[in-house]
Parts: sequence; C-alpha cells; structure tokens
Amino acid sequence: MADFNCLYSHGFLRVASCVPSGRVADPAFAARAHLELAAQGHARDVGVMLFPELGLSSYAIDDLLLQDALLDRVETAAGDLVAASRDLYPVLVVGAPLRREGQLFNTALVIHRGALLGAVPKSYLPNYREFYERRHFVPGLGQRGGTIRVAGQEVPFGTDLLFRSRGSVPLTFHVEVCEDIWVPLPPSTRAALAGAELLLNLSASNITIGKARHRRLLCASHSARCIAAYAYSAAGPGESTTDLAWDGQAAIFENGDALGESERFPAGPTLVAADIDLERLRQERMRTNTFGDCVREEGTGGFRTVGFVLDRPAAAVPLERVIERFPYVPADASRLAEECYEAYNIQVQGLAQRLAATGVRHAVIGVSGGLDSTQALIVATRAMDRLGRPRSDVLAYTLPGFATSDATRANAQALIAALGVTGSEIDIRPAARQMLADLGHPFARGEPVYDVTFENVQAGLRTDYLFRLANRAGGLVVGTGDLSELGLGWCTYGVGDHMSHYNVNASVPKTLIQHLIRFVAASGDVSPETAGVLDAVLATEISPELVPAEAGAAIQSTQQVVGPYALQDFNLFYLTRYGFRPSRIAFLAERAWGDVERGRWPANIPPEDRRAYSRAEIRHWLRVFLTRFFANQFKRSALPNGPKITAGGSLSPRGDWRAPSDAGAQVWLEELDAALPPEA
Repeated sequence: MADFNCLYSHGFLRVASCVPSGRVADPAFAARAHLELAAQGHARDVGVMLFPELGLSSYAIDDLLLQDALLDRVETAAGDLVAASRDLYPVLVVGAPLRREGQLFNTALVIHRGALLGAVPKSYLPNYREFYERRHFVPGLGQRGGTIRVAGQEVPFGTDLLFRSRGSVPLTFHVEVCEDIWVPLPPSTRAALAGAELLLNLSASNITIGKARHRRLLCASHSARCIAAYAYSAAGPGESTTDLAWDGQAAIFENGDALGESERFPAGPTLVAADIDLERLRQERMRTNTFGDCVREEGTGGFRTVGFVLDRPAAAVPLERVIERFPYVPADASRLAEECYEAYNIQVQGLAQRLAATGVRHAVIGVSGGLDSTQALIVATRAMDRLGRPRSDVLAYTLPGFATSDATRANAQALIAALGVTGSEIDIRPAARQMLADLGHPFARGEPVYDVTFENVQAGLRTDYLFRLANRAGGLVVGTGDLSELGLGWCTYGVGDHMSHYNVNASVPKTLIQHLIRFVAASGDVSPETAGVLDAVLATEISPELVPAEAGAAIQSTQQVVGPYALQDFNLFYLTRYGFRPSRIAFLAERAWGDVERGRWPANIPPEDRRAYSRAEIRHWLRVFLTRFFANQFKRSALPNGPKITAGGSLSPRGDWRAPSDAGAQVWLEELDAALPPEA
C-alpha cells in the first residue's frame, strides 16, 4: 500500500524552477552549476527540475554561438550532465545550442537517470527590438519525427515530443522555449490538448521595467486556459550585460494560481520548488467538457510520446504546499474583503430581482439571533434599499420555542430594531404542545422526551407560520439555511428550514457567513449599535435551540452532532468541487489542520477557534460527513431557488450538484478505510 504520508501517493508532483549562476561561454562551469542545483533538488525529492534557455552556453553571447570550440564543449557538458544524472532522482530540463544536419538549434534537453530522453528545438525565434536569434539559429517549426545525436546518443528530436512517465508517479509534460509562450498560439497549447499536465518553459528573457509582471500574466493565464501547471525559468546572474540585464525570474503556476516565485535579481543561484496537484488538473479537465470539445476540434497535434520511469521515492515525502484551512474563506485579508463584498452583493441582487419579478411587497423572515438568519435579514434590508422601498416592508418574526435562550432572543429583537424593519413575535409553544398532544407524544404528558419528532414539530411550525404570514401579507419567505447545513442534511425537510420561497444563503457555507457578518459590522455602513449586535451574534454558540438544556448545562450544540463546521466545510468543498477520493481529502485536511502554527489564518478568527485536529479526529468527522452527505441527498434534490455564491459551487439540483437520492456512501467509506484504517 502506498505511504499515506507521501505527497507522491496522492497525485502531487514536486517541481523546481532553477536559476544557476552562470559564466559567459563556459560550458564546464555551467554544467557544475546545474549539477549543484540538481543535487539540492535530489535532496528535496523534486520530480522535475527546469533550467534557463541556453544555460549550458549562456544566452547573450552573440556570434560566439557559431564557434565550433564552444559547441563542442556544450556537447561535452551535456554528456557530463547525462552521466551524473544516473544517481539523481529528478528529471532535468536544460538549455543548449545543438548542431543538426548543418544547422544550429536552440534546444531543451530532457535528461533522466543517465539517459537523454530527447531534444526539443525552440519553435519561434524573435528577431525584433533587442533580439536577433535568426542570425544564429534555425526555427524549430516543422521539425517533427526526427532524431539528433548528442553526447554519443541518438535521441528523438522535434517540437512534437511529449514526455510521459510509466512509473508509479504518472505524469506527462511538454517543453517549449522562451518566445514560444509570447506568441498567440504557444506550442504548449496543443501539447495540453494532447495530455500534457506540466508545461515547461526555458527562458533567457532580459529584464526591462514591467516585464516581470507581463511574464506572470502570460504564464498564469496560460496555465488557466490549458488547465495545467506551468513552470518558467529565466536567465540570471552571470549572463553578459553588454547591452542587456537579467533578473533570474523563476516561477511556477497551476491553473491560474501562483504557487511560487524566486527572488529576482539574485546574487547567486536560486531554486523555487512547488508541489503541483496533478489530480486537481485531471479532475478539472475531466469535468470541463469544453476542454474535451477543444481536443476533438483542434486535434492532439500528432505528438510522439517519449516514455520514462519516475517512481515514488523510497521514503515518504511530506507535502510542502500550503493548503488553506478554509477553502471558502481566503487567508489573504484583501482577497477576503473583496470576496465578502461580492458574496454580499450577489445575495442582495438575487433577492432584489426576485422581489421585483414577483411583484410582492413584503419579504418575510424568521429571525433566531443566530448566524444564518442574521445574514439573511441584513441581505433583505439591503435588497429593499436597492429597490428604493422602505425597510418596514421586511417583516421579521421571532418565533421562540421550548429551548430559545434569552441571549439569542435578545439578539434577534435588538437586530430587528437596529435595522429598522417591522418586527413581531409569535410564541410557537402553545401550537407545538397541541401538535405533540395530537400525536400522542410523551412530552405532552410531561415526560422530558426530546426526540426528532419533538425537534421537528418546532422547526415545522416556524416555517408553517412564516408561509402563512407571507400569504396574509402578500410576501415571500426568505430562506436562511446555509450550504453547510444542506451538505450535512442538518435541515428539516419540506416543512422546516429546508423550505422557503427564495433562499439567499443556500450557497453560502457556515465558515463564510461568519465573515460576511464581520464584513458588514466593520464596513461603517451600519450604526455602532447594529455592529454591537452583530458582534454578539458572532459570539453565540451555533445551535438549533430545539432541545431544552438542563439547569446549568450547555445549550444544544450543532457541531457536537454533525462535527466542526471548519472541517465539514473543508470536506464538502473537496468532495463536491473536485470529486477527490476521501483518503486524499483526509491527507489534505491533515496538512491544513494538523498544526495550528502552519500557514495563515483568515482575519478575525477568534483565538479559541484556532485549533488543530488530529488524524483520528479528521478521519472520524470525515466518516460522519460522508454518511450524512449521501443519506440526505433527497433534501438537496428538492431545493428552492437561491443564487450561486462561491466558485466552490452550490448544491442545487439545477446547478453544480446533481445526484441520485438513493445512493449510499459505502464506496467512499471503504476507500477511506482501506487507505487510512482506524488504527492508522
């Protein structure tokens, strides 16, 4: 069985983009410099290492590129790298000028375990502004199906090469050189269509003001368009500065995300490594059907596949990649503020449009003093503001039951007053007692029986009252239940919080709702009194308040039953957004939550909530999640309307998630148990 603790067992690949120190036209020095970094990569179990364009000769040496003495030494240096690679784990991708059939090519050499796997010529040669590569080189365009002899080996040569591992680390990668990424249709585009997940670019790329930003834009956007990882390495210290300068920019991107970038203008050699998520890329390509359409329309380019074997290292390799604890809540403060602004306005716009389209006058909402109803009430008031209607058109009701606490009731009433909506209270206990008596429930005889019937009688009555109030007032019921509750089935089907006329929170996870409320409280758009009430709501234990607490005991806690929302939102995201197998979700969760000091926390997470979870806890709550998620699909198959909020997706049967109501969790539970037994 693969080692659970190893990143290579879970579809990750460690890639390094390197900038060695150079010396003008000194291939022997260049080979040593490359091998010094290769040794570092070997020590870190890097799978693929990328080096700059023409790294074995130097780039900015002009007509020295046409000197046989130099070209002979380049081949010798290439042979030295091939020989030294026998004892190195990584695949090495290095740049060299090579002669073939009386012509000179700017090439990338792919080397692994004592073998030269192939040579890829640069397709597009710039001959504008400071560049005049056509003076020395022949374009690689049209070079397909050939071979080249280098350092005593006859190897594949051409722009039609894909390199594919047949080992226990499955991987397909493609190589292009510098200018190839700057053209309208980079060669790697067709390589991605042909199956390459990792795209590599050896570059020299002199630096001018603003050029580094342009490179990032090109590489990041290309990785997103190709649903691929893209590694880039530019020449650095030691290149000739006769007329140009070099910043040594090395960076790695994945599907639009920047995973790592080296320090620019380094004084010495640099290596930036990142753990790319190959399984994420494969999942994205599989579910993005237009990617497959493009493959069929454009073809796969007739690439040749060069096989090699990359196996997992003998020892487990810990994942170095930062995994966000809260996939719905970015740790970066500026990005979090932007996403809260967007989520908040999506909710407001959705409800405002529904109110305008239906022509109803009132928005009817039940307010408990908890997180979800607080957010929904704020959204309802702002929807009225946007429509130019009085906030009094929002009809907010508190509906206390047998377990409603004084604190939450006070919070609800204070919020209603602070926001200026029309507030009323209906005590549901008399009606609940009558219904329980009609049902012959023991509670009606004075017995303290607090079963699911006892709870759902209260939940159902609250919703029933709201719908009848909406009928009477000519309004619609605004739903409050959130995405996390829908994922866990923590909602009363049909007659309870599962149902509404329009649910503004349906696609908002619990972990994000807290930050949306904080965003409003700190925005300056609400009064200090309102901000104070919002802070009080945020400090309240998450509870359905359906079961009375015994004297001196804590109130009913949702998270003690369904698990910590922090973990369950994590599980929900990776199961529904990416379709990852449970063992992989557990692996990622342990990386995200196993150490309280690892990585950044989003702003305003209270100190008491900054905790770690053990592997046993992660496994336990993941099993709870899987069991509840599959058992409650029937609730998600019958959801009211509500806007999609996050890129993580919604659970609407008309949107991101469509599943049968009678599927079981056994396959997923068995996969988790096989990879991570209880005693592990």
